Amino acid sequence: MRRFAVSDVHGHRDDLVDALRSAGLVDAAGDWSGDDATLWVLGDYVDRGPDGVGVIDVVMRLQQQAPRAGGRVGALMGNHEVLALGMHRFTDAVVRDADGHEHAFTTSWALNGGRPSDQARLTPEHLAWLAALPAVARDGDWLLAHSDTTEYLSWGGSVAEVNARVASVTAGDDLVAWWDLWRGLTTRFAFRGAGGVAAAEALTGALGGERIVHGHSIIATLTGELPSRTAGPLWQAGGRALAIDGGRYAGGPLLLVRLDEEEARA
Repeated sequence: MRRFAVSDVHGHRDDLVDALRSAGLVDAAGDWSGDDATLWVLGDYVDRGPDGVGVIDVVMRLQQQAPRAGGRVGALMGNHEVLALGMHRFTDAVVRDADGHEHAFTTSWALNGGRPSDQARLTPEHLAWLAALPAVARDGDWLLAHSDTTEYLSWGGSVAEVNARVASVTAGDDLVAWWDLWRGLTTRFAFRGAGGVAAAEALTGALGGERIVHGHSIIATLTGELPSRTAGPLWQAGGRALAIDGGRYAGGPLLLVRLDEEEARA
């Protein structure tokens, strides 16, 4: 079965459509042409780039079209979706963390590439879709997540529990819980270095799957290379975790990765 994944599009709508077209997943008009293929988009649709809402519109449309041909488009929540929703809902309301430090979504949004044009164009339909996105998913032997973190385990011991907890946060107005969700999804680097294998095994042991695919951490930050030199995804944790964020907003490529082919390289 053909499985594809892309992450951290960050407003680069045209690059996303070009990559999907090159892979045969959409036609010249941008409509689904991938037959029974599966496409996963692992979050961070907005911020940093020119057309975050355009990216959301592409994914929402393909989610509707793909099942008619026997295909599937899955979409996950990234930390920038929490940031965009938090900015919309709470603006400059102050929250204190466990150490007593004060924070506000307005400040974090500005520091992390928030685009006023995205906020202005978010409709009630967009906001409802974003708030309902799952945080993690399983597809065959793959565990799909946005962030390379074990913080997901603080929200539950199964895919269903994690997603239910995240959904309860995004359905409510508990600013502290929202901030904890944002903070958790911004953590990273769990799968690199000496502890990477243990972290990956802890996540798959609880949530299932044989291997993890994630975005969030730019591959160049994991390798020490320039983003422009990134040529493909990066296996970590002894072949248990696959990083696919090429760092498009930082000058790297937008990677559309074929997961069924990567399995043979693990």
